[in-house]
Amino acid sequence: MIDKLKPALLGGLIAGILSVVPFVSTCCCIWAALGGLLASFMYIKNSPAPISTGEGAVVGILTGAVGSLIYVIIQLPLALLFGLASMEEQFRRSGIELPLSGIALLLLSVVLVVFLILIFSTIGGIVGVPIFEKRKGAQSPPPPQSFGAGPSGQYGTGL
Repeated sequence: MIDKLKPALLGGLIAGILSVVPFVSTCCCIWAALGGLLASFMYIKNSPAPISTGEGAVVGILTGAVGSLIYVIIQLPLALLFGLASMEEQFRRSGIELPLSGIALLLLSVVLVVFLILIFSTIGGIVGVPIFEKRKGAQSPPPPQSFGAGPSGQYGTGL
């Protein structure tokens, strides 16, 4: 698990910070997927054995967890200080009546973005394995057992 944490920290740092930066944050799903791709790339490069898709998913979800934590730590205080009044004013001017308002609406939007970061970074980790893992045996199934003639030309004994 420790060897998966280092790539997840770097990928999560990229996904979390770029998801908070104004204007760049509109592509938060892309940054999360790229963070997962980067984490799977780093994990594959540092692993002595071929990596499976499941391990890529684990690295991706760890990346999403780190990215989500960074996003919440940075975005929640900023939104409480600057964004809450602006968001309510925009909804009031547009005439949209929402059942939620204030902090509940803000928390709902943060939870939604956290969920998206987790999902897309996991997808990035999964997609990164077939792209970057070029070693033989990475995901090949075991060869089928043959019940025919062996090397000596004789049939094996049955079960």
